[in-house]
Amino acid sequence: MQIVLATRNKGKIKELERIFAEELPDVHLLGTDSFPGLADVQETEDSFEGNALLKAKAVSDFTHLPAIADDSGLAVDHLAGAPGIYSARYSGIHGDDEANLQKVLREMEGVSNRRAQFVCAAAFAAPNGYTHVLRAQMEGALITEPRGENGFGYDPIFLPSGYLQTTGEMAPELKDLISHRGKAMRALAHLISQEQEKWRN
Repeated sequence: MQIVLATRNKGKIKELERIFAEELPDVHLLGTDSFPGLADVQETEDSFEGNALLKAKAVSDFTHLPAIADDSGLAVDHLAGAPGIYSARYSGIHGDDEANLQKVLREMEGVSNRRAQFVCAAAFAAPNGYTHVLRAQMEGALITEPRGENGFGYDPIFLPSGYLQTTGEMAPELKDLISHRGKAMRALAHLISQEQEKWRN
């Protein structure tokens, strides 16, 4: 069975491959790079859930295969939930992880309330019209200087609640276990497995 992941992010693809290997070992995941002509879907909704479903539907429509998309980001309490849905382009340049991270650190200089959450909405869309969206969060706080070379995005400055390592320092297996994306995608993989009769016809 083939399912398309609505992403070109190599780090995200590897992360999801590990997660789906546990839940759906018979599924072969394809990135959007496998489909020439498939343009990136513009995230025009105002919520993680809306953007995730928008992308999943568009990719499924183009490929005629089931598709999974997520919209995830960092929500900082002191910044009223920013960068939120704009996490990947917070600095003004889409995908510039270092610039995005540094902008958040600048905005948090001298701030004592450093609580934050990583949020992920994961959506599934099948050619027959079946859709489902799930949301998960990972609670934590921001540190003042980056630590760790693992992960991507804001991982080097995010310290999950109850841990002494940032998500940028964690082994991939541990991060998958506790992360917002790991939680959302495991739940989605389980749902997809349980409801195959609803979307495979």
